[in-house]
Amino acid sequence: VIRPEPCCVCGSRIRFGKTAIKCCQCQLLLHTKCREQCPSLCAPRPHHHAWPHEGVLADFAPSTPPLVPTLVVQCVTEVEARGLTETGLYRVPGAEQLVREWKRKLLRAGGALPALSSVTDIHVVCGVLKDFLRGLKEPLVTFSLHPAFLRAADIPDDAASDIALRHVVSKLPPANRDTLAFLMLHLLRVSHSPDCKMDVFNLSRVFGPTLVGHSTANPTPLAIMEDTPRQCKVVARLLSLPPDFWRGFVETEQENLVPM
Repeated sequence: VIRPEPCCVCGSRIRFGKTAIKCCQCQLLLHTKCREQCPSLCAPRPHHHAWPHEGVLADFAPSTPPLVPTLVVQCVTEVEARGLTETGLYRVPGAEQLVREWKRKLLRAGGALPALSSVTDIHVVCGVLKDFLRGLKEPLVTFSLHPAFLRAADIPDDAASDIALRHVVSKLPPANRDTLAFLMLHLLRVSHSPDCKMDVFNLSRVFGPTLVGHSTANPTPLAIMEDTPRQCKVVARLLSLPPDFWRGFVETEQENLVPM
């Protein structure tokens, strides 16, 4: 080992100069002492081109529905597997250097992602997901539909607001719509965990700027000030929609969402 990397079995770092075992098919790296605990035999991974460092959501989406990027699926799966007992999930930041390192590693891997189980701090996984969504060339709700989402959330009558939001969601590009649905179902599960202490209000404050953003790539200071409370309102309203509405977009081909 020249550059210290985490063991994919025990999670602790393999230090410089130590001997390690690496699978020539799936690139799994582990301590020699962890060989006996190695997962069952792997299958050779197909070659994947690296993802772009930035792009719109569709650039990262698979070719078959639901069109949710593998990175999003893997982060959410890992968070739900071991993060729903963590206080302040998505609010507590992960170590910035690790977040950047893992995001870079996942983007470089393309569709064949390394296991996130070796990331000790689940807040780092949360940070990777948020950083990926923030790094898109346009927010999940898109620049063109941004004003429509704000207007729909501003409708004072709840029933009318829900109808308007459903209509605007249906206008999203398929990859954006499916990913938004997948994330809403995930955030609802987080909000229902008493240990996380992250209700809809807290989650909307965290994800408003990330998912809704602004109507242009370079908003004015005035637009930033005016948009911020409305971004949170949009996410809160989206989280108030019934889960069955969101499931309709992602559960038709649910088996395709299982991370490989």
